Amino acid sequence: MKKAVVLVSGGLDSATTLAMARDQGFACYALSMEYGQRHVVELEAANRVASSLGVLEHRTMPIALDRFGGSALTDMSIDVPEEEGCGIPVTYVPARNTIFLSLALGWAEVLGASDIFIGVNAVDYSGYPDCRPEFLHAFEQMANLATKAGVEGDGFSIHAPLVSMTKAEIISEGVRLGVDYSVTISCYQADAAGRACGACDSCRLRCNGFHDAGVSDPTRYQT
Repeated sequence: MKKAVVLVSGGLDSATTLAMARDQGFACYALSMEYGQRHVVELEAANRVASSLGVLEHRTMPIALDRFGGSALTDMSIDVPEEEGCGIPVTYVPARNTIFLSLALGWAEVLGASDIFIGVNAVDYSGYPDCRPEFLHAFEQMANLATKAGVEGDGFSIHAPLVSMTKAEIISEGVRLGVDYSVTISCYQADAAGRACGACDSCRLRCNGFHDAGVSDPTRYQT
C-alpha cells in the first residue's frame, strides 16, 4: 500500500478526507497540530477520528503559533465573530496551512510517502486564502523543488479532495464511507465539554451542511 500523510484537525472536513484517502487504498499516517488554538477539544476529537478510521500512526505536533497571535483562534483577546462579515475573517490564522503542509511534507519525506492529504475547501468555507486551489498547486511545486525526494525521488502530490465540494456533498460522501461525525468537532469556540457554540462561522457552515444533505446533525451544542 502506498503511504500518505493526512492532516487531521478533528473537524468534519479532515475526517472525511481521511476516510477518502483510506478508501483510495492509502496506508494513512495522521498528523495533528497543537498550535496554541483556543481549545484542545479538537485534538481530543482528532484522536477519536484517527482511532475510528484506523490509521497506522497518529502524531500530534506542538507549534506555538499563539506566540505570534494575530487570529481569534490563537489570541484570546480577539473575539470569535458570531455574525457574517466581509473579507477574510479574524479567525484566519496567518500562514497556518503553509506551516501545516510543510510539517506534513517533512514527515512524508521521512516515511517515504509521496502523497499528502489536506481537507481544505473553497466552496462552503470562510474565505481563507490558504484554502484555494492556486495555493495548493503552488505548494506542490515548491515541495518538488525544495526536497531531496522531489529532486531525486518520485516527487510529491498534494491532495485536496474536498476543495470543490459543498459541505452537503462532503457530508454525504463521509456518510457513504462510514464516517462517524459524532466524534468530530468543528466549532471555533467549543467549551471544555466539547459542546459547540452554534453561532460561529464554522458551526453555521456545519449545521447548514447537515441540513442540506438531509442528514441528522449529531453535534452537541451548548444551548
